[in-house]
Amino acid sequence: MLLEVKDLSLSIGILRLLDRVSFAVDRGQVLGLVGESGSGKSLTALALTGLVRRIGGVVTGGVILFDGQDLAGLPEPALRRLRGKRIAFITQNPMSALDALKTIGDQVDQVARLHLGLSRRAARARTVEILTRLRIPDAAQVARAYPHQLSGGMKQRVVIAMALAADAELIIADEPTTALDVTVQAQIVMILADLVRQRQIGLILITHDMGVVAQICDLVCVLYAGRVAESGPVETLFAAPRHPYSAALIGCIPREGMAPGALKGIPGGVPSAAAYGDACCRFAERCPRADALCRRTRPPERIEGGMTVACHHPLPLLSAAPEVAR
Repeated sequence: MLLEVKDLSLSIGILRLLDRVSFAVDRGQVLGLVGESGSGKSLTALALTGLVRRIGGVVTGGVILFDGQDLAGLPEPALRRLRGKRIAFITQNPMSALDALKTIGDQVDQVARLHLGLSRRAARARTVEILTRLRIPDAAQVARAYPHQLSGGMKQRVVIAMALAADAELIIADEPTTALDVTVQAQIVMILADLVRQRQIGLILITHDMGVVAQICDLVCVLYAGRVAESGPVETLFAAPRHPYSAALIGCIPREGMAPGALKGIPGGVPSAAAYGDACCRFAERCPRADALCRRTRPPERIEGGMTVACHHPLPLLSAAPEVAR
């Protein structure tokens, strides 16, 4: 297994923001890490890369096994050698990841020169080859351009190129299509999916878009308020979600032929970390199936029908969710 996260808990100050989060992804697989804003998706990504330390985060429990090595206890110098070379991170906003004063080529070249020890000429040839593979026309010319001269979709492809420049084995993409229009979103998502299959790398795709998850992911981990609600194969989740939160997220996906007004949101919102309860189901206040047990006792994790679900009253195994085309 390329990456195994087991019972990961993380705190910032007195707030415990991640609580026993577990999932795994292997080479050639795409794992979708999903949930509403505030569920802990981006924080999980920062924990995996060690960058959470820069905002005062501390891993208080669990392990992060990357190719058998526990990243949770690695010192910063060792993590720096992994980041960029074996583990790459694609941020939400490409403009925050690109230096406005350097050309595209210089920024992508730098990754290969730093981690692979390539000469300037070899690094530039590699940059042009990667940009071409990412379907960027006139790649050599784009390498000489500055970020402000490119469209949003082009900038995001450049950020992906930086992630690929040192042959990363695991890519963590934090909502990589958020700021792009629908057509460009689809292009970027398919580029990432093709890269996973062709290069047999692992991809963790952080998103709130369940339609994208259905389209390209093999596995899914549904987070809510810092805990895993449900996890397992994507096809199983969409065929028969067990957790009410998973079912509600799937119910938010627009579908062809849907009657006006049929699309429903989830009432309420994700609680703030200061309002998390330990001895309860954190989704109870928004859940139509919740009862007194849910409000006083943390639900145990159970494995049923191929899915791991943390719910006192899971939906029946034969409960079918609306179909979503893959």
